Amino acid sequence: MTDTRVRFAPSPTGYLHIGGLRTALYDYLFARATGGKFILRIEDTDRNRLVEDATDKLIQSLLRMGIELDEGPGIGGDYGPYIQSERLKLYHREAQRLVESGHAYYCFCSSQTLAEMREQQQQNGEFVKYDRRCSHLSPEVVKEKLASGESHVLRLRMPDERKFRFNDLIRGDVEMDSSQSDDQVIIKSDGFPTYHLAAVVDDHYMKISHVIRGEEWLSSTPKHIWLYECLGWDAPLWVHLPLILNTDRSKLSKRMNDVSVDSYLEKGYLKEALINFIALLGWHSADDREIYSLDELCDVFSLDRVSKAGAVFDLTKLDWMNGQYLRQMDLDHLIDRAMPFFESKGYSLDHSDRSRLMLSTARERSTLLPELVEYCEMFLKNSKLEGSDLETINAESSQAVLKSLLRSFDAIDPKDVDELNSIISQIQIELSVKGKLLYTPIRLALIRQAHGPDIFSIYAILGREEALKRLQSSIN
Repeated sequence: MTDTRVRFAPSPTGYLHIGGLRTALYDYLFARATGGKFILRIEDTDRNRLVEDATDKLIQSLLRMGIELDEGPGIGGDYGPYIQSERLKLYHREAQRLVESGHAYYCFCSSQTLAEMREQQQQNGEFVKYDRRCSHLSPEVVKEKLASGESHVLRLRMPDERKFRFNDLIRGDVEMDSSQSDDQVIIKSDGFPTYHLAAVVDDHYMKISHVIRGEEWLSSTPKHIWLYECLGWDAPLWVHLPLILNTDRSKLSKRMNDVSVDSYLEKGYLKEALINFIALLGWHSADDREIYSLDELCDVFSLDRVSKAGAVFDLTKLDWMNGQYLRQMDLDHLIDRAMPFFESKGYSLDHSDRSRLMLSTARERSTLLPELVEYCEMFLKNSKLEGSDLETINAESSQAVLKSLLRSFDAIDPKDVDELNSIISQIQIELSVKGKLLYTPIRLALIRQAHGPDIFSIYAILGREEALKRLQSSIN
C-alpha cells in the first residue's frame, strides 16, 4: 500500500481562513489516522496577490491551532523546496516536455484579442473558451515570434471529445465532459506556472497520495487528470470536500474578514473549540459525539464519514461548543488563556485562590473569553450606583439590612458558608424580610448590581477588606 502523503497548499495572500483551516485539519487528521505525512506547500505563483509575511503567519496560525507539520518551509523534508517560486526550473522542464509531445502550444494572443473573442462567443451563445487560433501556427512562425521576444503563454491542449471518469473518495464515481474544458494556460507570460501545472508537477514529485481540497476544484480535475496522462504519471486519489455555507446556504467567502482564524481567536474563542467545531463541518463520527480533543479526532477520523453535502457554519453552535470548553478546561489553563483579555482592560489576573474562584464562577455564565472579563468586572471595580438601583439601596428597608449585616461583619469567616448563611438568616428573622428585599440590597452593596452569584461566592471573591469597604460606602 502507498504511504499516505497529503499536502495543504495555500497561497500566501493573507491570513488563514476557516475553509483553509478545515482543509489543513482534514489533511492533518487523515495523515495522523493512517500513519502518514502532512506537508505544507506554499503556492505563490500568482505574484500579483502576494502579501508580505503571509507565509510566516500561515505557519504560525497552523502551529497555534495545534496542527504540526511533517514537511514544509522552514522545516525541511526530502522533497523540497516547498515554496513554488523556488521550483520554476522544474515547471519549465515539464512544460517543455508537453510542448515537444504536442500536448501544449504557445499562445501569443493579447488580452484585447481574448476579450473580443469571448465577447463574440457570448453574442453567438457559444461556450466561452479559447478558440485555439494560435495552436495552428507553424513551428517557423512560433520560433520567429519567440526570437523577437513577443509576449506569450503556454496552453494545455485538451482533448475535444473525452469523457473523464474518476473516483472521488467522497463523491464516488464522477464523469465530466472535456467539451466544457478550456485550453488552460499552464505557463503565464511572466514565466510563472498556473495552479494547474504547478500543483500536478509538485504532487507528483512530492509523492502526494491523496489530493484533499475544496469542492470548488472539482471542475478542474479533468485538466489535472489529463496533465498526469500527458506527462506519463499516475494520478493521486481525489478527495473534494463539501462547501462551507452561511446559514442562508450561500458560500462562506474566504475573503471576508470575519472568517479568518485569527479573528475568531481574537474574539475570544478557544482554539480547542474552534478545531472541534471545524472538524464537524462535513465530518461526523460513528457514535455522533460532538466534543472531541484534537488527539481524539486523530484516532477516529476517516474520509468515509465526510459528507458531500454542504456544511453550514452555525455560529450559535460554535458559541455553545466554546461555552462547553470554557466550563471543562483546567482552571489554571483557562486563567492563562484569559489573562491577555483581562490585561487589555487594565485588570490583573493570577493563579491565586481569589482569581481561581472568580473565574470558576464567571465561566458558568460566559461563552467567550472577553465575557469572563465583563462578568468579573463586578468584583474588579467598585462602580457608583445610579437610577433605580440607587433608589433601592437608599430605601429604609435596604439600609436596615445593610446596617444589620455590618454589625455582624466581623464574625463572618470568608471560608465558612454555613456561618454566613446563618447570619443572613438571623437578619431575615430580625427584620422580617426575605427574597429580593433581603438579597438585592446586599448584592447592590457588594457588586453594584441586583443580580449575580450567591452571596457567599461574592464575599469569598471580594475578601473581607474589600467587602467591608463596599458595604460601608453603601450605608447612608
